[in-house]
Amino acid sequence: MTLLAAHATWVLIVAFAGSFLYELYRATAKAGTSRHDSPEALARQIPLYVGAAIVIGLLFVRFELASWIGLGFTAVVIGISILYYNPTIMRERLPGIVDWLEDLLFTGLLFVAAALLAYDASGWILQR
Repeated sequence: MTLLAAHATWVLIVAFAGSFLYELYRATAKAGTSRHDSPEALARQIPLYVGAAIVIGLLFVRFELASWIGLGFTAVVIGISILYYNPTIMRERLPGIVDWLEDLLFTGLLFVAAALLAYDASGWILQR
């Protein structure tokens, strides 16, 4: 694993661990605030966290195309965050400062990971 991929991996771990803990908080302490704040809503998000775990695992085991796969996954999640989560879910949750900070931190960390993975993937091309 290159240093760039290693840093991207840890950024993804922090981003998704924080996101999961936040969603767990919304599903328990804030349950019923919106239709997105329930154990059932959290269960519907499990595929996202499983996907993140797979990408992180591929990066850890140094799978040859892991940086490309991670970059694609991260780009898709950034798109979902910007085009669906922010205009739909955040509006329905009537967010407070904690909600906005978590959203900005999560999306910001995804951009950092995407940049690191893009640099790492472009290095893979140059080495061929």
